[in-house]
Amino acid sequence: MERNIKKLVILGSTGSVGTQTLDIVRAFPDHFEVVGLCNGFNAPLLEQQIDEFKPAYFSSLGDTQTGYGGAKAAPAEEIVILPEVDIVVAATVGSAGMPTSMAALRVGKTLGLANKEVIVMAGNLLIEAAEAGGATILPIDSEPSAIWQCLEGEVSEPSRLIITASGGAFRDRTWASLDDVTPEQALKHPTWTMGPKITIDSATLMNKAFEVIESRWLFDIPFDKIDVTIHRQSIVHSMVEFSDGTLKAQLGPTSMGQPIQHALFYPERQVNDDLPKLDAVTMGTLTFEEMDQTLYPCFELALEYGRKGGTYPAALAGADEAAVLLFLGGKIKFTDIPDSVAETLAAHDSITSPSVADTIEAAQWATENTLMRHNHSTILS
Repeated sequence: MERNIKKLVILGSTGSVGTQTLDIVRAFPDHFEVVGLCNGFNAPLLEQQIDEFKPAYFSSLGDTQTGYGGAKAAPAEEIVILPEVDIVVAATVGSAGMPTSMAALRVGKTLGLANKEVIVMAGNLLIEAAEAGGATILPIDSEPSAIWQCLEGEVSEPSRLIITASGGAFRDRTWASLDDVTPEQALKHPTWTMGPKITIDSATLMNKAFEVIESRWLFDIPFDKIDVTIHRQSIVHSMVEFSDGTLKAQLGPTSMGQPIQHALFYPERQVNDDLPKLDAVTMGTLTFEEMDQTLYPCFELALEYGRKGGTYPAALAGADEAAVLLFLGGKIKFTDIPDSVAETLAAHDSITSPSVADTIEAAQWATENTLMRHNHSTILS
């Protein structure tokens, strides 16, 4: 029986989700072919990936050769629209993923979306582009993936989405006690191993507000029907409530492998002995707590501007990106992050019905505005 090989482009191939996506490809070499690899500045790792997976194309912001290992250098926006490409995995971090994601959707590609910021910035435009191009968006981020999996096969609309949150590195401390925490402390997530940007966003709970905004667009549900609960064990990734009172939950280990593999193989599921498994007998007690919003000022700030729409969500993404970089670079305190983002948003002149270009410009403006207030005119590397 002839097997249908899916051809992939991976955006952000050297990051956390990108490398885990390649782990799935490595486990199923007869199911996938890597057509393109795109990354930021980690040229040595990209070159290793090119040597192993032999893509036809690559794109890099780093010091990679014009042609390497038989792969041809090309702009990422051109690679994602190649006719032979089936799936584009958007595993970049921040607003930089917007142009490539939009390009892929406009020509009908399946987009495996792990980048929260892209849909936070312009959720309505991504959905419109997918509909116009006949494209499909498959969530890879663990919480939206859990909601998606709970909704699969249902014909009734959900009455409520419940997104779980671990609470981040400082979940047992008051906001006032965090004035002197270090980046190293903030990067010690209690349950997940992730890249630095999303780990800091987990500590502020900005990432959970982004997931609320993301879910509002992906599942076409109002903000007031999306709740967040603290679930310390990070085993229940999200839940969906239906009108008859039924509550469906998706459980899994703290691994991105399962949501990545589910998106790549959808609608099938495959055995993968390399992925961790969840044992219901030994996983222990599961707890759920009401979120204390006084511990997470970024959460309400983000939802306030997410609800406003226009280019505010794009500015939110750009300002947060810069504030996290400033904190990681030792330029501001952890507790300065929400104030820094709020100052930028207060100065933003929102466009009510923005284009894609408007959203990109708003995010870039917010990033530069935030950095310049702290005497940094360029992104910290």
